[in-house]
Amino acid sequence: MKKILILIFLTILAVSCKDSAKNAKGGEKIKITVVLDWTPNTNHTGIYVAKDLGYYEEEGLDVTIIQPGNGTSDQLVASGKAQFGISYQESVTLARLQDIPVVSIAAVIQHNTSGFYAKEDKGIKTPRDFENKRYGGWGSPIEKATLKALMDKDGGDVEKVKIITSGDTDFFASSENSIDFAWGFEAWTGMEAKVRNIPVNYIKLSDYNKNLDYYTPVIITNEKMISQNSDIVKKFMQATKKGYQYSWENPDQAANILLKSAPELNKDLVMESQKFLAKEYKSDAAYWGEQKPEVWENYMNWLYDNKLIDKKTDILKAFTNDFVKEQ
Repeated sequence: MKKILILIFLTILAVSCKDSAKNAKGGEKIKITVVLDWTPNTNHTGIYVAKDLGYYEEEGLDVTIIQPGNGTSDQLVASGKAQFGISYQESVTLARLQDIPVVSIAAVIQHNTSGFYAKEDKGIKTPRDFENKRYGGWGSPIEKATLKALMDKDGGDVEKVKIITSGDTDFFASSENSIDFAWGFEAWTGMEAKVRNIPVNYIKLSDYNKNLDYYTPVIITNEKMISQNSDIVKKFMQATKKGYQYSWENPDQAANILLKSAPELNKDLVMESQKFLAKEYKSDAAYWGEQKPEVWENYMNWLYDNKLIDKKTDILKAFTNDFVKEQ
Protein backbone atom coordinates (compact mmCIF):
# COMPACT_ATOMS: atom_id res chain seq x y z
CA MET A 1 0.00 0.00 0.00
CA LYS A 2 2.85 2.35 0.89
CA LYS A 3 4.52 1.67 -2.49
CA ILE A 4 1.25 2.42 -4.29
CA LEU A 5 0.92 5.76 -2.47
CA ILE A 6 4.50 6.65 -3.36
CA LEU A 7 3.86 5.84 -7.02
CA ILE A 8 0.70 7.93 -7.01
CA PHE A 9 2.60 10.83 -5.43
CA LEU A 10 5.43 10.59 -7.95
CA THR A 11 2.94 10.45 -10.82
CA ILE A 12 1.11 13.55 -9.54
CA LEU A 13 4.45 15.33 -9.06
CA ALA A 14 5.58 14.46 -12.59
CA VAL A 15 2.31 15.68 -14.12
CA SER A 16 2.49 18.85 -12.02
CA CYS A 17 6.07 19.55 -13.12
CA LYS A 18 5.13 18.91 -16.74
CA ASP A 19 2.19 21.33 -16.51
CA SER A 20 4.41 23.92 -14.82
CA ALA A 21 6.97 23.63 -17.57
CA LYS A 22 4.23 23.98 -20.16
CA ASN A 23 2.88 27.08 -18.47
CA ALA A 24 6.36 28.57 -18.24
CA LYS A 25 6.96 27.97 -21.92
CA GLY A 26 3.54 28.61 -23.36
CA GLY A 27 1.90 30.70 -20.68
CA GLU A 28 0.38 34.11 -21.04
CA LYS A 29 2.68 36.51 -22.87
CA ILE A 30 3.22 40.18 -22.12
CA LYS A 31 1.32 42.17 -24.74
CA ILE A 32 3.44 44.75 -26.56
CA THR A 33 2.43 47.24 -29.25
CA VAL A 34 4.96 48.62 -31.73
CA VAL A 35 3.89 51.59 -33.86
CA LEU A 36 5.62 52.22 -37.18
CA ASP A 37 6.47 55.66 -38.52
CA TRP A 38 4.68 55.00 -41.79
CA THR A 39 3.59 52.03 -43.87
CA PRO A 40 5.66 48.81 -43.59
CA ASN A 41 9.01 48.92 -45.39
CA THR A 42 12.51 47.52 -45.12
CA ASN A 43 13.47 49.85 -42.26
CA HIS A 44 11.11 47.67 -40.22
CA THR A 45 12.15 44.23 -41.47
CA GLY A 46 14.01 43.24 -38.29
CA ILE A 47 10.85 43.70 -36.25
CA TYR A 48 8.76 41.58 -38.62
CA VAL A 49 11.49 38.92 -38.64
CA ALA A 50 11.65 38.83 -34.83
CA LYS A 51 7.89 38.34 -34.72
CA ASP A 52 7.70 35.78 -37.52
CA LEU A 53 10.62 33.64 -36.31
CA GLY A 54 9.39 33.60 -32.73
CA TYR A 55 12.16 35.71 -31.19
CA TYR A 56 9.64 37.83 -29.29
CA GLU A 57 7.73 34.76 -28.18
CA GLU A 58 10.95 33.27 -26.81
CA GLU A 59 11.23 36.37 -24.61
CA GLY A 60 7.65 35.98 -23.41
CA LEU A 61 6.29 38.82 -25.52
CA ASP A 62 3.15 38.98 -27.65
CA VAL A 63 3.97 41.75 -30.14
CA THR A 64 1.45 43.60 -32.31
CA ILE A 65 2.74 45.89 -35.05
CA ILE A 66 0.52 48.84 -36.03
CA GLN A 67 0.69 51.89 -38.30
CA PRO A 68 0.40 55.35 -36.72
CA GLY A 69 -3.07 56.38 -37.92
CA ASN A 70 -4.16 59.36 -35.81
CA GLY A 71 -1.08 60.80 -34.13
CA THR A 72 2.63 60.28 -34.65
CA SER A 73 4.64 57.38 -33.29
CA ASP A 74 6.25 59.80 -30.82
CA GLN A 75 2.85 60.82 -29.45
CA LEU A 76 1.57 57.26 -29.20
CA VAL A 77 4.70 56.02 -27.44
CA ALA A 78 4.88 59.02 -25.10
CA SER A 79 1.25 58.49 -24.05
CA GLY A 80 1.78 54.76 -23.46
CA LYS A 81 -0.68 53.71 -26.19
CA ALA A 82 2.29 51.90 -27.72
CA GLN A 83 5.32 50.67 -25.80
CA PHE A 84 7.75 51.01 -28.71
CA GLY A 85 7.84 52.85 -32.01
CA ILE A 86 9.84 53.91 -35.04
CA SER A 87 10.86 57.56 -35.18
CA TYR A 88 13.76 59.80 -36.25
CA GLN A 89 16.51 61.66 -34.43
CA GLU A 90 15.07 65.04 -35.43
CA SER A 91 11.62 64.10 -34.10
CA VAL A 92 13.02 62.87 -30.80
CA THR A 93 15.09 66.04 -30.41
CA LEU A 94 12.05 68.26 -30.99
CA ALA A 95 9.92 66.09 -28.70
CA ARG A 96 12.44 66.37 -25.85
CA LEU A 97 12.42 70.16 -26.18
CA GLN A 98 8.66 70.02 -25.59
CA ASP A 99 9.10 67.78 -22.53
CA ILE A 100 7.66 64.78 -24.39
CA PRO A 101 9.37 61.83 -22.62
CA VAL A 102 10.44 59.68 -25.58
CA VAL A 103 13.87 58.05 -25.67
CA SER A 104 15.72 56.56 -28.63
CA ILE A 105 16.99 53.08 -27.74
CA ALA A 106 18.52 51.99 -31.07
CA ALA A 107 19.58 53.35 -34.43
CA VAL A 108 18.05 51.13 -37.11
CA ILE A 109 20.80 52.11 -39.56
CA GLN A 110 24.02 53.95 -38.82
CA HIS A 111 24.04 56.72 -41.40
CA ASN A 112 21.56 59.08 -43.00
CA THR A 113 20.98 57.61 -46.45
CA SER A 114 18.52 60.31 -47.49
CA GLY A 115 18.79 63.21 -49.88
CA PHE A 116 17.08 64.96 -52.76
CA TYR A 117 15.93 63.00 -55.80
CA ALA A 118 15.08 64.31 -59.25
CA LYS A 119 14.46 62.53 -62.51
CA GLU A 120 17.47 62.91 -64.75
CA ASP A 121 15.59 64.97 -67.31
CA LYS A 122 14.94 67.71 -64.72
CA GLY A 123 18.58 68.78 -65.01
CA ILE A 124 19.21 68.89 -61.24
CA LYS A 125 22.76 67.78 -60.56
CA THR A 126 23.86 70.06 -57.70
CA PRO A 127 21.99 72.00 -54.96
CA ARG A 128 22.39 75.20 -56.98
CA ASP A 129 20.17 73.62 -59.62
CA PHE A 130 17.28 73.71 -57.14
CA GLU A 131 16.81 77.35 -58.11
CA ASN A 132 13.57 77.97 -60.07
CA LYS A 133 12.50 74.36 -59.48
CA ARG A 134 9.50 72.94 -57.60
CA TYR A 135 10.23 71.01 -54.42
CA GLY A 136 7.54 68.62 -53.15
CA GLY A 137 7.53 68.29 -49.36
CA TRP A 138 5.41 67.72 -46.29
CA GLY A 139 5.50 71.19 -44.74
CA SER A 140 8.23 71.00 -42.09
CA PRO A 141 10.44 74.06 -41.53
CA ILE A 142 13.37 71.63 -41.38
CA GLU A 143 12.96 71.06 -45.11
CA LYS A 144 13.64 74.65 -46.13
CA ALA A 145 16.53 74.91 -43.67
CA THR A 146 18.06 71.75 -45.12
CA LEU A 147 17.64 73.03 -48.66
CA LYS A 148 19.26 76.31 -47.61
CA ALA A 149 22.22 74.55 -45.97
CA LEU A 150 23.01 72.69 -49.18
CA MET A 151 22.30 75.60 -51.51
CA ASP A 152 24.34 78.12 -49.51
CA LYS A 153 27.36 75.85 -49.77
CA ASP A 154 26.83 75.51 -53.53
CA GLY A 155 26.16 79.19 -54.22
CA GLY A 156 22.40 78.89 -54.62
CA ASP A 157 19.47 80.92 -53.27
CA VAL A 158 16.78 78.94 -51.44
CA GLU A 159 14.29 81.78 -51.93
CA LYS A 160 14.24 80.89 -55.61
CA VAL A 161 12.85 77.42 -54.85
CA LYS A 162 9.10 76.94 -55.09
CA ILE A 163 8.15 74.74 -52.14
CA ILE A 164 4.95 72.76 -52.69
CA THR A 165 3.30 70.91 -49.83
CA SER A 166 1.03 68.36 -51.42
CA GLY A 167 1.32 65.33 -49.16
CA ASP A 168 1.80 63.17 -52.26
CA THR A 169 4.16 60.35 -51.32
CA ASP A 170 4.55 58.92 -54.84
CA PHE A 171 7.65 60.74 -56.04
CA PHE A 172 7.67 59.13 -59.48
CA ALA A 173 4.04 60.01 -60.21
CA SER A 174 4.19 63.56 -58.84
CA SER A 175 7.48 64.35 -60.59
CA GLU A 176 5.74 63.91 -63.93
CA ASN A 177 3.83 67.17 -63.58
CA SER A 178 3.56 68.79 -60.15
CA ILE A 179 7.14 68.79 -58.75
CA ASP A 180 10.73 68.62 -59.93
CA PHE A 181 12.46 67.08 -56.93
CA ALA A 182 11.75 65.64 -53.47
CA TRP A 183 13.38 64.24 -50.35
CA GLY A 184 13.83 60.48 -50.49
CA PHE A 185 15.83 57.54 -49.12
CA GLU A 186 18.31 55.43 -51.05
CA ALA A 187 16.82 52.22 -49.68
CA TRP A 188 13.39 53.05 -51.08
CA THR A 189 13.29 55.86 -53.66
CA GLY A 190 16.72 54.92 -54.96
CA MET A 191 15.90 51.23 -55.22
CA GLU A 192 12.52 51.95 -56.81
CA ALA A 193 14.28 53.99 -59.50
CA LYS A 194 16.59 51.04 -60.07
CA VAL A 195 13.75 48.51 -60.25
CA ARG A 196 11.71 50.70 -62.58
CA ASN A 197 14.78 51.60 -64.64
CA ILE A 198 14.14 55.33 -64.24
CA PRO A 199 17.30 57.49 -64.44
CA VAL A 200 17.57 59.84 -61.45
CA ASN A 201 20.04 62.27 -59.95
CA TYR A 202 20.61 62.02 -56.21
CA ILE A 203 22.08 64.67 -53.90
CA LYS A 204 22.98 63.06 -50.57
CA LEU A 205 22.64 65.29 -47.49
CA SER A 206 25.70 64.04 -45.63
CA ASP A 207 27.91 64.66 -48.66
CA TYR A 208 27.32 68.39 -48.20
CA ASN A 209 27.13 68.72 -44.42
CA LYS A 210 28.45 66.21 -41.88
CA ASN A 211 25.96 67.48 -39.29
CA LEU A 212 23.17 66.08 -41.47
CA ASP A 213 24.48 62.55 -41.04
CA TYR A 214 22.04 61.87 -38.22
CA TYR A 215 20.13 58.74 -37.17
CA THR A 216 17.04 58.06 -39.22
CA PRO A 217 15.15 55.95 -38.33
CA VAL A 218 15.45 55.04 -34.64
CA ILE A 219 13.50 52.80 -32.26
CA ILE A 220 11.91 54.65 -29.34
CA THR A 221 10.23 53.95 -26.03
CA ASN A 222 9.24 56.26 -23.16
CA GLU A 223 10.92 57.14 -19.89
CA LYS A 224 8.32 55.26 -17.85
CA MET A 225 9.03 51.99 -19.67
CA ILE A 226 12.74 52.40 -19.00
CA SER A 227 12.34 53.27 -15.33
CA GLN A 228 9.55 50.82 -14.44
CA ASN A 229 9.83 48.02 -17.01
CA SER A 230 13.46 47.92 -18.04
CA ASP A 231 13.35 44.10 -18.09
CA ILE A 232 10.64 44.24 -20.79
CA VAL A 233 12.62 46.79 -22.78
CA LYS A 234 15.65 44.52 -22.54
CA LYS A 235 13.69 41.47 -23.72
CA PHE A 236 12.14 43.41 -26.60
CA MET A 237 15.48 44.74 -27.77
CA GLN A 238 17.24 41.38 -27.45
CA ALA A 239 14.69 39.86 -29.80
CA THR A 240 14.67 42.88 -32.11
CA LYS A 241 18.44 42.85 -32.37
CA LYS A 242 18.31 39.18 -33.40
CA GLY A 243 15.72 40.12 -36.01
CA TYR A 244 17.93 42.75 -37.59
CA GLN A 245 21.00 40.53 -37.49
CA TYR A 246 19.04 37.84 -39.31
CA SER A 247 17.97 40.49 -41.84
CA TRP A 248 21.49 41.50 -42.80
CA GLU A 249 22.76 37.93 -42.82
CA ASN A 250 19.78 36.61 -44.82
CA PRO A 251 18.40 39.53 -46.87
CA ASP A 252 16.35 37.43 -49.30
CA GLN A 253 14.66 35.39 -46.58
CA ALA A 254 14.09 38.52 -44.48
CA ALA A 255 12.53 40.29 -47.46
CA ASN A 256 10.11 37.40 -47.95
CA ILE A 257 9.11 37.57 -44.28
CA LEU A 258 8.30 41.27 -44.68
CA LEU A 259 6.33 40.53 -47.85
CA LYS A 260 4.34 37.88 -46.03
CA SER A 261 3.17 40.51 -43.56
CA ALA A 262 2.80 43.27 -46.18
CA PRO A 263 1.89 41.54 -49.45
CA GLU A 264 0.80 44.85 -50.98
CA LEU A 265 4.47 45.88 -51.35
CA ASN A 266 6.31 45.53 -54.64
CA LYS A 267 8.37 42.34 -54.34
CA ASP A 268 11.23 43.44 -56.60
CA LEU A 269 11.55 46.72 -54.70
CA VAL A 270 11.56 44.98 -51.31
CA MET A 271 14.21 42.48 -52.43
CA GLU A 272 16.51 45.21 -53.77
CA SER A 273 15.93 47.45 -50.78
CA GLN A 274 16.70 44.63 -48.36
CA LYS A 275 19.97 43.90 -50.09
CA PHE A 276 20.92 47.57 -49.90
CA LEU A 277 20.13 47.84 -46.19
CA ALA A 278 21.95 44.61 -45.33
CA LYS A 279 25.20 46.58 -45.32
CA GLU A 280 23.66 49.66 -43.66
CA TYR A 281 22.02 48.20 -40.53
CA LYS A 282 25.28 47.83 -38.61
CA SER A 283 27.72 49.45 -41.04
CA ASP A 284 30.76 50.78 -39.17
CA ALA A 285 29.25 50.63 -35.67
CA ALA A 286 30.69 48.49 -32.90
CA TYR A 287 27.31 46.75 -32.64
CA TRP A 288 23.83 47.06 -34.14
CA GLY A 289 21.80 49.94 -32.75
CA GLU A 290 24.74 51.94 -31.41
CA GLN A 291 24.20 55.70 -31.14
CA LYS A 292 27.10 58.13 -30.74
CA PRO A 293 26.76 61.29 -28.61
CA GLU A 294 28.52 63.42 -31.21
CA VAL A 295 25.92 62.53 -33.86
CA TRP A 296 23.15 63.74 -31.57
CA GLU A 297 25.15 66.79 -30.54
CA ASN A 298 26.07 67.80 -34.10
CA TYR A 299 22.52 67.67 -35.41
CA MET A 300 21.08 69.50 -32.39
CA ASN A 301 23.67 72.25 -32.88
CA TRP A 302 22.72 72.44 -36.54
CA LEU A 303 19.04 72.85 -35.64
CA TYR A 304 19.98 75.57 -33.12
CA ASP A 305 22.33 77.42 -35.48
CA ASN A 306 19.61 77.46 -38.13
CA LYS A 307 17.09 78.84 -35.62
CA LEU A 308 14.86 75.79 -35.86
CA ILE A 309 15.05 75.42 -32.08
CA ASP A 310 15.51 78.23 -29.55
CA LYS A 311 17.26 76.15 -26.89
CA LYS A 312 19.21 72.94 -26.55
CA THR A 313 18.26 69.73 -24.79
CA ASP A 314 20.32 67.21 -22.84
CA ILE A 315 21.08 64.71 -25.57
CA LEU A 316 22.22 62.11 -23.02
CA LYS A 317 18.57 61.88 -21.92
CA ALA A 318 17.35 61.67 -25.52
CA PHE A 319 19.02 58.32 -26.27
CA THR A 320 20.60 55.33 -24.60
CA ASN A 321 22.71 52.38 -25.72
CA ASP A 322 21.96 50.37 -22.59
CA PHE A 323 19.63 47.93 -24.34
CA VAL A 324 21.74 47.18 -27.43
CA LYS A 325 25.38 47.41 -26.38
CA GLU A 326 27.44 44.26 -26.23
CA GLN A 327 27.87 42.80 -22.76
